[in-house]
Amino acid sequence: MASIFTQIIKGDLPGHFVWRDDRAVAIMTISPIKPGHCLVIPVREVDHWDDVPADLAAHLMQVAQKIAKGLKSVYSPKRVGVMVAGLEVPHTHMHLIPVDALADFDFSLQQPAEAEQLAAEAVKIRTALVRMGFSEADCG
Repeated sequence: MASIFTQIIKGDLPGHFVWRDDRAVAIMTISPIKPGHCLVIPVREVDHWDDVPADLAAHLMQVAQKIAKGLKSVYSPKRVGVMVAGLEVPHTHMHLIPVDALADFDFSLQQPAEAEQLAAEAVKIRTALVRMGFSEADCG
């Protein structure tokens, strides 16, 4: 059975995209720790991050770096944190979280978000990324 992320990527389930290319997507997480919390996901379904081929892993990090610049522009955090937890969905994904303190990495702070909230945050991020010249963010 396809992972929930594969179903979102294929359009079988809704998702709020901020990036899409032939190898990776980024979507808003439905339970963000902070506004702007999004996920960078390979299109190819790979369960464990350490099984991701090196070239794809490098691409995911490059995408994450670009999106982090957009998050900084929109939210002005001290940092944009990146984390690979890998427990919630058996499909590799990187969490990008605008953070101001180490405590912001606490997953117990996650709160379910309304679709309208996620859509609005996605628009802000996509707009910033497109303004920076990243056409892959013109995916909404």
